[in-house]
Amino acid sequence: MIRVLVNGAAGRMGSEVVRTLAGEKDLQLTGAVDPKHCGEDAGEAAGIAPNGVKIAATLEEAFAAGKPDVVVDFTSPAVIFENAKQVLEAGVHIVIGTTGLTAEQRETLAAVAEKSGANALIAPNFSLGAVLMMEICEKVSKYLPNAEIIELHHNKKYDAPSGTAKLTAEKMARARTEEPEEDKTRESIPGARGAKYDGITIHSVRLPGYVAHQEVLFGGYGEILTVRHDSLDRKSFMPGVMLACRKVVSVPGVTYGLENYLD
Repeated sequence: MIRVLVNGAAGRMGSEVVRTLAGEKDLQLTGAVDPKHCGEDAGEAAGIAPNGVKIAATLEEAFAAGKPDVVVDFTSPAVIFENAKQVLEAGVHIVIGTTGLTAEQRETLAAVAEKSGANALIAPNFSLGAVLMMEICEKVSKYLPNAEIIELHHNKKYDAPSGTAKLTAEKMARARTEEPEEDKTRESIPGARGAKYDGITIHSVRLPGYVAHQEVLFGGYGEILTVRHDSLDRKSFMPGVMLACRKVVSVPGVTYGLENYLD
C-alpha cells in the first residue's frame, strides 16, 4: 500500500485526487494539507463521505502526524518550489502537477533529490491524451517546422502560457530539422501575434467554461495540419496522477514529463 498525502487537498485538482484515491486498492490517502480548510475532514471537503483524514495547515504539521510515501502537489506557482524542496529534503517522493517551475529550479530539485534519495515527477499535464498529443506534435515538427500553439484554459488558471504549451514547444523546437520560414507580419498592436517560446508562437486564451485545451497548427505548402486535445473534465487527469503515484517510488531522480513513465 502506497501512502499518499495531497497538498492543496481542497482545491479543484486536489479534491479530484482525494475522490479518486478513495477508489484505489493500492493507494491510500493518509494526509492532506490546505491552509484554508485546516481541521476539516478531507473527504467532506472533497464532497464525498468522511474518510478520517484531517486537513493540516502546513506540510510540517502533516509530516509530524506521519510521513507519507508520496506527496501529490496541486498548489500554486508561488509556493511550489519551496514545497517540493521541503518534501524532497524530508526524503519523501513527490508528484508535482503545479506548473511554474523554471529549468534552474528543476535542476536545484534534482540536486536535492540526489542527496536525499527521494524521487520526483514534474508533469505539466497528467492527461494521457495530452501526452500523446505532445509526442505527435514532436514528430510532425520534423517535417512541418512552421507551427503555432493555441492553448485555452479557465480564467482562474494562475499562469500563462500553460506548462503543457511550453513543454510542447520545447519538444517541437528540439525536433525541427530545418528553420521555419520568416514571419514577416508586423504587429500594429503589441502582443497581437502572441509570445515566442523556443522560437514557437504561443497564444493563451483564458475564459470561463474551459477546462484545459490545446491546439497546434502546422502550416505547409498547400496544406495545414491541426492537432488538438481537449480535457472536458478534471477526471481526465486522474489516471495519469494515479500512475505517477505508483511509479515515482521506483523511478530514480527528478523526471520531467509523464511520457517518461509510460512503457
